Amino acid sequence: MALKIRLARAGSKKRPYYHVVVADARSPRDGRFIESLGSWNPLLPKDGERVKVDADRVKHWLSHGAQPTDRVLRFLDEAGLAKREARSTPKKAEPGKKAQERAALLKKAQDDAAAAVAAAAAAPAEAEAATAE
Repeated sequence: MALKIRLARAGSKKRPYYHVVVADARSPRDGRFIESLGSWNPLLPKDGERVKVDADRVKHWLSHGAQPTDRVLRFLDEAGLAKREARSTPKKAEPGKKAQERAALLKKAQDDAAAAVAAAAAAPAEAEAATAE
């Protein structure tokens, strides 16, 4: 049985409140869980008591093979219960494939226009040089 330490949503519409729970990975998000380990209230200020976690029970479930989700792992890292490796996503800021194609076409059109302007500017100068000789 694959165990997950994850969030289960509670609270009303547009007023989220989450419980940190241990559940079977196959059970639904807000469905059956094994044990409640804490809570997270995202509406509270960041310097307040947003996250409450029972450290002993979290250590117990981690030792039994429970895998925390990314968001819960952030909380556990702040509490010093687990280590979360920093993610490096350098390609995240790059535009998509279609946007890169459009940018390449635009750059090609600008280069062609600049070459045409340069050729048009050079043509009268060449004509004057030919007549002066």
